[in-house]
Amino acid sequence: MKKILFVLFFVPIISNAQGWMPTGARSGGVLNTSLTIVDNWAYFNNPGAIGMVEDLSVGVCYENRFLVQGLQSQSIAVAVPTKYGVFSVGGFNYGSTEFRNFKTGVGYAMKLADNFSAGIQINYQGLRLPEYYGSSNTVTGEAGVLLKITDEWNFGASVFNLGRAKLSDFQDDRYNTVLRVGTSFTPSKLIKISAEIWKDLDGPVSVRGGIEYQPFDDFYMRAGIGSQPTAFAFGFGYKWKVVRFDIATAYHQILGWSPQISFTYEKKK
Repeated sequence: MKKILFVLFFVPIISNAQGWMPTGARSGGVLNTSLTIVDNWAYFNNPGAIGMVEDLSVGVCYENRFLVQGLQSQSIAVAVPTKYGVFSVGGFNYGSTEFRNFKTGVGYAMKLADNFSAGIQINYQGLRLPEYYGSSNTVTGEAGVLLKITDEWNFGASVFNLGRAKLSDFQDDRYNTVLRVGTSFTPSKLIKISAEIWKDLDGPVSVRGGIEYQPFDDFYMRAGIGSQPTAFAFGFGYKWKVVRFDIATAYHQILGWSPQISFTYEKKK
């Protein structure tokens, strides 16, 4: 319990545990430089990118933050394309009986042009810390866009907690609001390079970069590095027919390793 409290209250990076949490091991392998990744995990990473999803997809993910027993998360994300746009639903459950953070919500995104999509999402989420804080439940909103400037060059942006939803009235305590902008470049079919700038309104600017490399058919290698805090990540992925398996781990300079694993099913048209 003491280690959980240290992580929550004395390390700024865990402000993410009070609101937005990037999810999915493909994203995790490139240190969550995922604004331009088009898959069901865009439910967590960029609601606008969901609009480019063409196949029904369902995924589950497990992560253990900093290898702390009480900081485990389980997530699910579903994307359902229709002729009226792409609907998404998902959620995560993070923590233990001493500390619990959850989010569940629905989203909608659509292509506004062949090369541009936008999406919005409404979440019901809560934070429970009964021994020291109590519990708080509220509604948050987020939005995002994805622009395919060329076949090789993409741009994405997203914002979490548009309305600055409150955690409590104590010292105007609010869920974190996170602004992200980023781009990716695909110089060949085998390599994708991404870069992003993050700004938590209550924290410093973070700059991140990632690379995904496909050395063999259906096998992927990933790596990422970032600042504020200094961190790096790496991971691997394999796609077999309609199933994708991804594994990744990130390293925080103070708190250590955070491994995660995800499975995704895509129903091809």
